[in-house]
Amino acid sequence: MHTPPHAALDAGLAALGLDASLAAPLRRYLELLARWNRTYNLTAIRDPGEMVTLHLLDSLSMHAHVRGVARLADLGTGAGLPGIPLAIALPELQVTLVESNGKKARFLREAVRTLGLANVRVAESRAEALDMPGAFDAITARAMATLADLVTVGGHLLAPGGRLLAMKGARPDAEIADLPPGWRVEAVHPLAVPGLAAERHLVVVGRTAPAGA
Repeated sequence: MHTPPHAALDAGLAALGLDASLAAPLRRYLELLARWNRTYNLTAIRDPGEMVTLHLLDSLSMHAHVRGVARLADLGTGAGLPGIPLAIALPELQVTLVESNGKKARFLREAVRTLGLANVRVAESRAEALDMPGAFDAITARAMATLADLVTVGGHLLAPGGRLLAMKGARPDAEIADLPPGWRVEAVHPLAVPGLAAERHLVVVGRTAPAGA
């Protein structure tokens, strides 16, 4: 039997150990995304149930690994994933949504304003052009590029000791082997996305030596 989107969200939050009160702002974000998507084609996923699983719960599956991070940059965030769901779930987290596409950046600014997300800012820029060296404790991206590409375009944004938290499907062993000198994988965490049978992993990448050492 098909689970209604609201019920799937409630059950997913419970499975992830997140507060049920997050359902209301997450639904508002999804409603805004669905409305804008009709005009701007922000995401190929249009079914509300699939949006709950593949956008919201998929993004939130990494929440435990972001706790304790003060400043996060979400590279190539698109419609705000995973940055906006994480910012809603973790109000103490300062999130910068990095997106070079003008239409998507307009949507992001509207979402931040409509949802009253005081802990989120939008940077309309390519990651490699963002002039905020060392400004973040972590950078993240969801299936946007290879690990090597991510550290190449976003590595300058990381503070000393900062980490890339890359969301991937199957364990990306070839990408791990292809990391450039100066970077190493610190951990690969399997992620369980409620309602999704497919594999998900969070790859944690850090520098092998402090910046400038």
